[in-house]
Amino acid sequence: MSLFLFVLLALALILTAIIRFKIHPFLALFIGAIIYGLMTGMSTDLIVKSISDGFGGVLGRIGLLILFGVIIGTFLEKTGGAFVIAQQVLNWIGKKFVMLGMMITGYILSIPVFGDSAFIMLNPINKSLSFKGKLPFLATTVALTLGITATHSLVPPTPGPIAAAGILGADLGMIIFYGLIISAIGLVPCYFYCKYFLSRYHLEPVFAQVEGAESKKKFPSLGKSFMPVIIPLALIVLASIAAYPTRPFGEENLFTQFILFAGNPIIALLIGVLLSFTLPAKFDVQLLSASGWFGEALLIAAPVILITGAGGVFGKMLENSGIADHVSATLLSGNYSLLLPFLMGFSLKSAQGSSTVALVTSASIMVPLMATMGLESEQMKVLTVLSIGAGAIAVSHANDSFFWAMTQLTGMDIKKGYISHSVGTVILSFTAMALILLIANLT
Repeated sequence: MSLFLFVLLALALILTAIIRFKIHPFLALFIGAIIYGLMTGMSTDLIVKSISDGFGGVLGRIGLLILFGVIIGTFLEKTGGAFVIAQQVLNWIGKKFVMLGMMITGYILSIPVFGDSAFIMLNPINKSLSFKGKLPFLATTVALTLGITATHSLVPPTPGPIAAAGILGADLGMIIFYGLIISAIGLVPCYFYCKYFLSRYHLEPVFAQVEGAESKKKFPSLGKSFMPVIIPLALIVLASIAAYPTRPFGEENLFTQFILFAGNPIIALLIGVLLSFTLPAKFDVQLLSASGWFGEALLIAAPVILITGAGGVFGKMLENSGIADHVSATLLSGNYSLLLPFLMGFSLKSAQGSSTVALVTSASIMVPLMATMGLESEQMKVLTVLSIGAGAIAVSHANDSFFWAMTQLTGMDIKKGYISHSVGTVILSFTAMALILLIANLT
């Protein structure tokens, strides 16, 4: 039997376990990888080696990155720093442009904070501004959800893009650079979709909870709130520029050495973590205990790290089975080979709901195929990660926890959720992929 059929069978088992039997993605991916190895006739020694190399190799590169990113997001959320950023962005844009303001705020806040958490924090603001401005609440809500979705799948330090970058060995700084541009431009048609199409649908804001309680809490300043996010991102991008073959900052000078060290993703995000510790109005060492915010961040990060490790095992199992030799060069020639990772991400996201699982699984499958498909250059590795991320944006529907958070917190029925948010994710996904193909053919 062809190795491709074994891959499809393994994926079917993994998806059935996750969707039908609600088995945790880590266990489904891990067991699925072992079953694939046994089906293809790999020796037991090679299967065990694939587990060790796949799990340890991937987590050695990105385990800490995921953890540090979650810690930063947790401290921003708990201290109200994320709320400060959201309020200021809306103030900059102005109340006349609430729809655009909500989209941009979601776009920014979803970089350090999980999508569900970002929506929960911003939903009260969205309700109030929509109600006071007599604006279409459904349209402003979807503008917010699409802004959150764009950076969640395309811009590190969100766990999914970090995991995919680590699995494929892609430059994190370049992913941040291109991801910010692609996700921002990708939102342009989404904005017009919200403004001119979704505005015709009525949805009444439901004020079930008392809002304004946040004003009693002492928040960190805007500068402090931005520091844990902006400084690590800037350092990582600068390090990517410094490492460019032309060495724009010089070869051996002190500044270049410092940027290359501080801009290493692990060091940059560690700096972000330390800066996030300055956010509480009154720092208590108990915040760093197992029962404090630090311990809570560990609990949030652990499943993502384990799923990523299991994805690494699956990828290594595919690589060691020799599947790369079975890929047809005629089918996967040229820059349009980027469509394969996109379709993988799109299919897996639509099938099981999690963008992170879609990113990790697709990247793991792509590992042994990169050279055969002509995607082994640094530039193409970056675009492969972004292609998977673009695919993992859609389709967000009833199997996605974010979809339910949006519909339940806004009082939106399922039909309107499909017409608005689900269709919006498809527009965003295809626009982002078109931009990636354009970049691939121009560079």
